[in-house]
Amino acid sequence: MDAVLLARIQFGFTAGFHFLFPPTTFGLTFIILILESLYLKTKEEVYKDISSFLIKILGAVFIMGVATGIVLEFAFGNNWSNYSRIVGDIFGAPLAAEGIFSFFLESVFLGILVFGRNRVSKKAYWFSSFLVFFASHLSGVWIIIANSWMQTPAGFKIEGGRAILMDFFQAALNPSAMVRYVHAVLAGWITGSILIAGIAAWFLLKSRHTERARLLLKIVLIIFFTTSILQLFSGHAHSIQVAETQPEKMAAFEALWETEEGAPFAVFGIPDGRKQITHFSIKIPKFLSFLIHFDPDSKVMGLEEFPKDERPPVFLTFTSYHIMIWIGSLFILISLTGIFLFDRKKIWTARWYHKILLFSIPLPHLANEFGWIAAEVGRQPWAVYRVLKTADAASPVVPAGNILFSLIMFFLVYALIAVVGGSILLRMIKKGPDEHALIEE
Repeated sequence: MDAVLLARIQFGFTAGFHFLFPPTTFGLTFIILILESLYLKTKEEVYKDISSFLIKILGAVFIMGVATGIVLEFAFGNNWSNYSRIVGDIFGAPLAAEGIFSFFLESVFLGILVFGRNRVSKKAYWFSSFLVFFASHLSGVWIIIANSWMQTPAGFKIEGGRAILMDFFQAALNPSAMVRYVHAVLAGWITGSILIAGIAAWFLLKSRHTERARLLLKIVLIIFFTTSILQLFSGHAHSIQVAETQPEKMAAFEALWETEEGAPFAVFGIPDGRKQITHFSIKIPKFLSFLIHFDPDSKVMGLEEFPKDERPPVFLTFTSYHIMIWIGSLFILISLTGIFLFDRKKIWTARWYHKILLFSIPLPHLANEFGWIAAEVGRQPWAVYRVLKTADAASPVVPAGNILFSLIMFFLVYALIAVVGGSILLRMIKKGPDEHALIEE
């Protein structure tokens, strides 16, 4: 058993499971803020009822996110001690800021949302919903800054075998930070809108809470459609950034083995890294060059330009990246269909479309996970791009057996969280917005 591989699997599993919750929180806080704004403006109780229902769901999601996220920071000190020693002074700062400036702010004002509906004024309650929205998205800023610094490190120098911060703003606003943050936020809004659209569709299928379900579906469908279109442009901007700052990752995204002028865009294929060919390849001629440089005849660097020991694993990177793109394209189709049905006043009776929305709930999570895999695997073999290799970042003294044992224990604990948390969420959803009961006494 290889300790480094096991450490990577353990971190990938724990981070991947945790990553189910932050995007959902982004989406839920955004929708709740909209509902609370409508309630404050119109004073119609239906907005308050729906918002209260979603706040209960948000509370459960937040608790599961906290429970699964605590492990990650300890993993750096345990399994990745060399990483912490060499770059921890830079990487640890945004993580600390996330806890101090974001987590506590979100926790306090989420408590007001859950417990304080009848204890504070309507304006104070609305402001609390805004601060929960703001804090959750601020939390994302710090996490994306930390991860993006690993992708495109800036604002530092190596001194005495350690990375020393030279310019905080240059490090924080590194070349990939902002475009990745926008991409992550839009992904979260899509995740939340599809979740709520699926819940509303389920109510319509069951002929329950139909008035609230219709209103909720109308609101989230607009969000779903708008963010799906915006994500297309955000993803394109992110891909241009990758091509400019991490060209070997882009070559792996597209299984581009050789440098080409007029490089094609791969729609489908099965890359074979050993033979350096792509089986069953379906490509659009010159389209990759056009997407990256807006010139169909421009040159795009292939994997041949880089040493073999510095090339990302192509199969997993390529596959994850393209699955994310396929799912994102499906979102546009689903949301556009919903807008069409709404315009034709057929959406309330289109049970087939309600079923599509219901079974689409897992799709944004799959897109998020595959996008994250593509980004992280595509950075390999580097823990910090062209600064520190993953093999050199691992703890040299933690035995493989210990890592394997902790991996098994984490799997069991996370399975318990999934079962218990999932059952609580399902029970909340089945009760619906008419039977909500936020704690008031």
